[in-house]
Amino acid sequence: MNPEKMHYGRMVVLAGVLAVLTVCAASSLADVKLPAVIGDNMVLQQGREVPIWGWAEPGEQIVIKFGLSSVAWGATADEQGRWLTKIGPFIAGGPFDMSIEAENTIVLRNVLVGEVWVCSGQSNMEWPVKQAANSDVEIAEANYPNIRLFTVQKRGSDEPMSDCVGRWQQCSPQAVWGFSAVGYFFGRELYQKLNVPIGLIHTSWGGTPAEAWTSMDYLEIDKDFEPMLDRYAEAVAKYPELKKKFEEERRKFEETAAQLKAEGKKVPRRPRFQAPMGPDHPHSPAGLYNGMLAPIIPYGIAGAIWYQGESNASRAYQYRKLFPTMIKSWRNSWRQGDFSFLFVQLANFMKVVDEPTESEWAELREAQSMTLSLPRTGMAVIIDIGEANDIHPKNKQDVGKRLALWALAKTYGRELVYSGPTYKSMDIDGNKVALHFKHTGGGLEAKGGLLKGFAIAGADRKFVWADAKIEGDTVVVSSESVAEPVAVRYAWANNPVCNLYNAEGLPASPFRTDIWPGLSARRK
Repeated sequence: MNPEKMHYGRMVVLAGVLAVLTVCAASSLADVKLPAVIGDNMVLQQGREVPIWGWAEPGEQIVIKFGLSSVAWGATADEQGRWLTKIGPFIAGGPFDMSIEAENTIVLRNVLVGEVWVCSGQSNMEWPVKQAANSDVEIAEANYPNIRLFTVQKRGSDEPMSDCVGRWQQCSPQAVWGFSAVGYFFGRELYQKLNVPIGLIHTSWGGTPAEAWTSMDYLEIDKDFEPMLDRYAEAVAKYPELKKKFEEERRKFEETAAQLKAEGKKVPRRPRFQAPMGPDHPHSPAGLYNGMLAPIIPYGIAGAIWYQGESNASRAYQYRKLFPTMIKSWRNSWRQGDFSFLFVQLANFMKVVDEPTESEWAELREAQSMTLSLPRTGMAVIIDIGEANDIHPKNKQDVGKRLALWALAKTYGRELVYSGPTYKSMDIDGNKVALHFKHTGGGLEAKGGLLKGFAIAGADRKFVWADAKIEGDTVVVSSESVAEPVAVRYAWANNPVCNLYNAEGLPASPFRTDIWPGLSARRK
């Protein structure tokens, strides 16, 4: 569809990437301004009214026109110079132009309407296409002009920011190589199945905990998070002194290195300077919510995908409450209701152990599974594609595809099998335990031979490996050394050897039937 031709007496073209603006700074300028996330090449969410916002002179009237629509939308800047209006809804298509007219006029080019998803988390979401499996081919074939990519520049903040640094790009080999691999493969799968434009907003930071991505309002209302916030308050009190020491150590190294280089001597390897915890630290509670999420809210979206948990594994029991709290805080801030929130369960990682044992990573996976109790959530299980020696498994293609299965089924209503087997209930009969599952699809299967990964225990809580066999949609487990079993665990390890799938090739999620306290039960 050709964009509408519009002529204006005066036009100002928005050029380059907007610097991070505070509301006060923006309102001191007469010209209408837009946040970085509203720009050329963006994708607007189809099927609902979408917010458009910015800054102008207080009291200034703003008029928005879009595409071929004969409707014009208006807004008035408030006393702080902020304005927001909702336009649409629109059906998928484009490209179109959008004009924002006030004292000046901004024209945004090459705008599409389709499906928009936020892609967030820590390093496995940040992991770029250039470092994924088969990256050369993936990059060379990434010519999808109707997929649009936006990456939020990293920034922590002790207050919610009104803008970020970033820009929308058409998906191309040049644009995709440094973009989130999970995000891209997820978006590509949706594009190929839905045949509508896809917008992906990537905002992630390696090594960061979930509390950094949670609004402070939600962290402060729960007493279980008080120890975490108290530790942060103590760190902030010490921050000025520690930051001064940090800066001094870094300065001394730079001076010494410069002197050695000038003298032709060998320069020692640069130390890994550890910035102290403080308001701008990426691990600070709410710091990344403020710096990297707030600036894109309330951009219209279909949902979010999330890959994180490694940094919270030592506090897995706390994650049972923290992770749902984070999701609720996002949904509350966006004011779009319970939008789809899909996440990745942690992959298998670290050394394989010979005997059943306790595991923080298994406890974190359990906490992730428990989060499925929230409405419109979904979990991609990847217990079969991790790497023992690498916390960043290269196979991001299957991660994206498994997330897309949930989206296609639960967000877009496609009839398909979207999950591997998940534990439902058990029956004990003598020394045998029958395990029942949901999401069995075309039937349960043991991939590669005998069924593995099940452990069984009696009242003494001592787990041993169990003999397991599939009987229809049930798995029956037993052990000669456990006459009166009371509990069963499956894939309960950092890097479990396990092979239960459904016929559609989706792996079963790790689980346990007991509620005995784990390694992280008392950690706050």
